[in-house]
Amino acid sequence: MSEPEHFDILILGSGQGGKLLAWSLAREGRKVAVVERQWVGGSCPAVACLPSKNEIWSARVAHLARHAAPFGTVTGPVRTDMAVVRGRKQGMVDREIAFHLGAYKDSGAELIMGTGRFVAPKTIEVALNGGGTRRLSGDKVVVNVGTHAAMPDIPGLAAARPLTHIGALELDELPAHLIVLGGGYVGIEMAQAYRRFGSRVTLVEPGPRLMGREDPDVAGEIRRIIEDEGIEVLTGAEPVAVQGLSGDAVTVTVRTAKGEQAVEGSDLLVAVGRVPNTAGIGIDTAGIALDDRGYLRVNDRLETSAPGVWAIGEAAGSPQFTHVSVDDHRIVRDAMGGGSRSTRDRLVPYVMFTDPPLARIGLSEGEAQRRGIPVRVATLPMAQVLRTAATDETLGFMKVLIGPDDRIAGFTMVGSEAGEVLAAIQTAMLAGLPYQTLRDAVIVHLTIAEGLGPLLSKVPPAQ
Repeated sequence: MSEPEHFDILILGSGQGGKLLAWSLAREGRKVAVVERQWVGGSCPAVACLPSKNEIWSARVAHLARHAAPFGTVTGPVRTDMAVVRGRKQGMVDREIAFHLGAYKDSGAELIMGTGRFVAPKTIEVALNGGGTRRLSGDKVVVNVGTHAAMPDIPGLAAARPLTHIGALELDELPAHLIVLGGGYVGIEMAQAYRRFGSRVTLVEPGPRLMGREDPDVAGEIRRIIEDEGIEVLTGAEPVAVQGLSGDAVTVTVRTAKGEQAVEGSDLLVAVGRVPNTAGIGIDTAGIALDDRGYLRVNDRLETSAPGVWAIGEAAGSPQFTHVSVDDHRIVRDAMGGGSRSTRDRLVPYVMFTDPPLARIGLSEGEAQRRGIPVRVATLPMAQVLRTAATDETLGFMKVLIGPDDRIAGFTMVGSEAGEVLAAIQTAMLAGLPYQTLRDAVIVHLTIAEGLGPLLSKVPPAQ
């Protein structure tokens, strides 16, 4: 067998962190190769973050058009043309593909399209998409293979050929009645979007409430918002059987405290979690250890058990957000140069892109209680934020947790522009500012962020 082609850096998977690392190191003169099975820029610009937010925005436009009358705009009947929605989304994806191809060319990193698997330590064999194989090795190797949608073992589910988030973004026709399995971020985002496009939607969550990792008041607020838009929400409903075919007619039988119930719809979307893409890629051959859930086992510098091999992104067990993968690439690049960056005490923000969005950073009330951390809590309804008097965006609330040192320990917001307001809180937390500094800041009137002043003014005094 011939010797493998050798690279300074070999990256399996072109997700956000991997491609940024490739471009950066290639510009510095390193010989870099990236092996990607399907999506030129990884899943985020192709089938996940950007496309989903693109269609969610189209859904928001449809919602605004239907509710324009109170603002003085008179419209006729409103309907959604899903082919146009999909076309707008695909146009954005095509532009992203062109951008990524240009970035690879400009940086000097080689993009190899094919399915890669380890055949020896630091050595990958690639079955090229265009035919043939290549055998590659690297002085340093990065595994960046991501995750895929979990498909629970429910009788009849696989045979029903349900949608995942990928298929839900490819629909040219509007589902008459979409059943969504899973009350987490993806399930709720897609449920609201398709309700706003005009579908009837039923959301099925086996747990006692939506978004089990969030505080009950947060989950309750989101439930009220989506139910007010006409989404049927079933919690404590365990799917036990599926019959039919998604896209035609499908029935999900759920077990509840009151007995079994049949939920009938036209289409079925499964959004119950993620599974790492670590099976079938020769991980054992590479000497890389997995944890008991199948994720790559890494230390706080994202080093695997194999010398000279790092992991980035979701397959490494990192929080499943593109912005975390971006930070992963910074940690790995630093580690390759002998630096000391790590994932320890990383302050990770979360945003669910519903309307209004949910944003959180730091501790929730539940986490503080479980960890025995004393906090003071203040809340502010969005209706008391002055900008909402002008925009009528009064749904939701802000909540802040203050630690014994007067620093912000956590922040949650359900409300207009929550993700943008979150950045101000994150900055204050990173700077270690006492909450009084932000409370007394001169914030522009009339903005949503202006509500931080009244919120922080409600913090109870220290005991």
